[in-house]
Amino acid sequence: MGTVTIHELTRADARRIAVRAQLLDAHRPDDLAEVVRGLTLLVYDPTAAVAPAADLVVWSRLGSEYDPSSLATALAEQKLVELRGVIRPIEDVALHRAEMAAWDEPAPGEPAWRDRLREWVHDNDGFRLDLLERLRADGPLRSRDLPDTSVRPWRSTGWTNSRNVRQMLELLVQRGEVALHGRENGDPLWDLAARVYPDDVVPVAEAVRLRDERRLRSLGLVRPGVLESPAGPVGEPAVVDGVRGSWRVDPAQLGRPFDGRAALLSPFDRLVHDRKRMAELFEFDYQLEMFKPAAQRRWGYFALPVLYGDRLVGKVDATADRRAGVLRVDAVHEDAAFTPAMAEAVDREIDDLATWLRLVLVRR
Repeated sequence: MGTVTIHELTRADARRIAVRAQLLDAHRPDDLAEVVRGLTLLVYDPTAAVAPAADLVVWSRLGSEYDPSSLATALAEQKLVELRGVIRPIEDVALHRAEMAAWDEPAPGEPAWRDRLREWVHDNDGFRLDLLERLRADGPLRSRDLPDTSVRPWRSTGWTNSRNVRQMLELLVQRGEVALHGRENGDPLWDLAARVYPDDVVPVAEAVRLRDERRLRSLGLVRPGVLESPAGPVGEPAVVDGVRGSWRVDPAQLGRPFDGRAALLSPFDRLVHDRKRMAELFEFDYQLEMFKPAAQRRWGYFALPVLYGDRLVGKVDATADRRAGVLRVDAVHEDAAFTPAMAEAVDREIDDLATWLRLVLVRR
């Protein structure tokens, strides 16, 4: 066997790889399709203190030329698909179909709760068939338009307790029998998967490798445990100076020049979604505070992390008040004092955000 090269990266190297992989450097992508394929997914979250999470992530890459209706159109035309809370390119569904088809087959070492899910579906097989028949005849439909013929209710200590139709639909998505067709005023519309998904199916082993390749390419470098096959074969081993442990790096990102810019990020942005990775590489202190009492918030209800070059440098406390027609900026929190160039670049992004939202900017 040949000698394995372990790439030695500085924190700055690692940050620049991460920023460039997330399409947040100065070379902006051209359109929505390039963004979604580059990121591999957009998180669906209805919280719209500023804008819906998926739209805000795309705006951070494309700027105010991005039209949110293009996302709705791509979903309606099934160029993109929402699968288990994330929006993906439709062709990527093929990387999940083999595991969907094997949902009923116990896997070695799987947790006990997986078997309990299978038991619940099997006990309610008539209910499952009723839902599929109704969707076959009348779909796409909202969950409240579907019959609850369960013989064994779903029990939970959480909000899903006795929500039998919604729970069965979610499990039928995992089984590959039902798919999210789209949304109507935010409500999911369900249909038979055969009418939404392409026929392509990639075998499990190949699908895992391809998913790992996409995940690594979109993040630039990751801890091995983030990958489904931590031992590889994707990426190359790396260490980051001043950070304990090993990483896997996308070799295509090594040795490339970096040209940064300013950007305002969604709290759900993939650059910051892994808070531990964010702290290790960017040394950035951040939490989403929407669930905290107002008196305990340091940065605001839905503060937007601020990227400048290869550093996360602050937070913008902004709220879109659509009834009043304003984007209210209550504070710009600077982790360290902004230089005049930084302040000007961040102000441009705030102005662009207001332009994109078609709101009047109001600063306090």
